[in-house]
Formats: sequence, C-alpha cells, structure tokens
Amino acid sequence: MRIGPYQLDNNLLVAPMAGVTDRPFRQLCRRLGAGMAVSEMISSNAALRGSRKTVRRLDFAGEPGPIAVQILGADPVAMAEAARVNVAHGAQIIDINMGCPAKKVCKVAAGSALLMDPPLVGRILDAVVRAVEVPVTLKIRTGWDPQHRNGVEIARIAEGSGVQALAVHGRTRACGFSGQAEYDTIRSIKQAVSIPVIANGDIDSPEKAKKVLEQTGADAIMIGRAAQGRPWIFREITHYLENGVTLAPPEPGWIRDILLQHLENLYQFYGEFQGVRIARKHIAWYSKTQPGGALFRQRVNTTDSTEKQQALVMEFFDQLAINNKERAA
Repeated sequence: MRIGPYQLDNNLLVAPMAGVTDRPFRQLCRRLGAGMAVSEMISSNAALRGSRKTVRRLDFAGEPGPIAVQILGADPVAMAEAARVNVAHGAQIIDINMGCPAKKVCKVAAGSALLMDPPLVGRILDAVVRAVEVPVTLKIRTGWDPQHRNGVEIARIAEGSGVQALAVHGRTRACGFSGQAEYDTIRSIKQAVSIPVIANGDIDSPEKAKKVLEQTGADAIMIGRAAQGRPWIFREITHYLENGVTLAPPEPGWIRDILLQHLENLYQFYGEFQGVRIARKHIAWYSKTQPGGALFRQRVNTTDSTEKQQALVMEFFDQLAINNKERAA
C-alpha cells in the first residue's frame, strides 16, 4: 500500500476515532501490526487551534511515520489553512473527514453532511490539495442515506482533485453504525477510480478482513471499533493473510502486559488525573469479553489512583491466568 511517496508496512490501517486514536493508542496499534494510524479529527476552526485538546492532538513525539492527521470542516479556505497549519506541526499526510455521522458534526454541514453537496466537496478538496505539498486523502461514507448513495460520484471528484487515497465506510450517514456494511458499494467505488481505495466497516476478524479484501477488491482495509481493547487484531490479520492460519488467542498475562503499557503511556500523555479517567474506557474494552469483566469494571471505575488502577488490572488478569491453568489441568 502506497500513499504518495510513502510505502506503508502493510495494507492495514487504524481508523480515526474521536476520543480513541490518541498518540498512545496509535503507537500501540502500530507496534502490534498496523501499517498506518490516522489521528483523531482536528477542527478547521481557527478559534480552537490553541485549545489544550487541539495542541495535544498535534503531539506526534516518538510516533512512527507517516504521520496522518485528519481535519474537519466545511469551508474551503479554512480547511486549506488547517491543512497548512497541521503540516507545519509535522503532518505528512492530510486526511479529510467527510464520513463522520455525528449530529454535532453534521449540523454544521461538516463530516458526512458534505456528501449532500458534491460541488462543495470539490471546492474543499481542490483547496486543500493546492494548499499543501503532502499527500491528501479522504474518508467518506457511501452517501447521505440509502436513497442517495453517491459514493462513486464523490470518489471521482476526489480523484479529479488530486486526492491520493480514499477510505470508504460501507454505510450511509443515515445508517450510522446499524445494519450491514455495503461491501458491494465499496467495490463499485473501487472499480470507478484508479487511486487506492481502503475498505472500512464491520471488519472484526482475520477471516472477515480476507473476505472484505476479496469482495471489494480494495487496496487496503481500515479498522476502527474492532481494535478497541484488541489492538493486536492487526497482527492477527497479518498472520492470517500471510499463512491462512488463525493465531491462538493471546494469554491473559500477555494482555495484562499490553494493557499496563497502554495505561502507563496514557498517564504520561494526559497526566494522572485525566489519564486515569481516559484509561477507564480502554480497560472496559480490554475486559469486556473476559469472565467476571463486569464486576471488575465496577471496581476500576471507582478508583482515581494510577497505582490502584494498575493493581486492579494485574489482579484481574492474573486471576484469569490462574483460572485458565486450573481448567487446563
């Protein structure tokens, strides 16, 4: 998979997710097999540029390249300026968000709301591509609603504007995350353009990854929700695509060590007060499929201490390991 001058390690990408794909999460996914990770979306609103949240999202220290930053907005001039600012802060790829279905984004005519206005899409893409020398990519949905699936039209506009890769979530904005992803629509988009197309939506296993690549003909796949609490899904998919064999599930002790490293990075990145609170959702994701996870999460959510949070994680996963050994005996 290649985007402009950047040859990626593989064709497995981490989807940008607000409140999730911060630097610690991106670094972890890259270490566990992702070829690229796109940042949380950064608003093109200049008034927010100096906010603590935006400044933190522009911190790429120690992160492997290429650094891909997603920007959000509906004004071509503001989007072009946002692209220039982010490149100045280290972005090596600019990704444009035209896929977010959130109401607070769509009500300001940004995200997937832009799909209702193809001429504006073209103006935004033209402005951003002209503004920076780095590759520009685009993330879209298949359309605004099932009656207006215009993903092929938008893809052709993107290619004509000089966009160098296109990620497609296989649902319309109206569908949110319900129903099944439309892989046939992604296939139609892939057949309509010559730029790389990245398939996204409901890819939650190595077997599903292989099926989606075959069904869509996409150049790559992008994984979002399935990586929450399971960042090793990328190495699992790589192994399956290369060998046709499914890796054994990771042992509790291995998951414990991955999670503890993740927590330590969150504490360092956000500070203890905020880090502990942000860590809670990650701990919930890591433990949601484990026996006794609900009671464990109740205990974790009552502590405000990094030491206590880490101790509870160790206790929980060590007990899982003991239980597994007893069952195997």
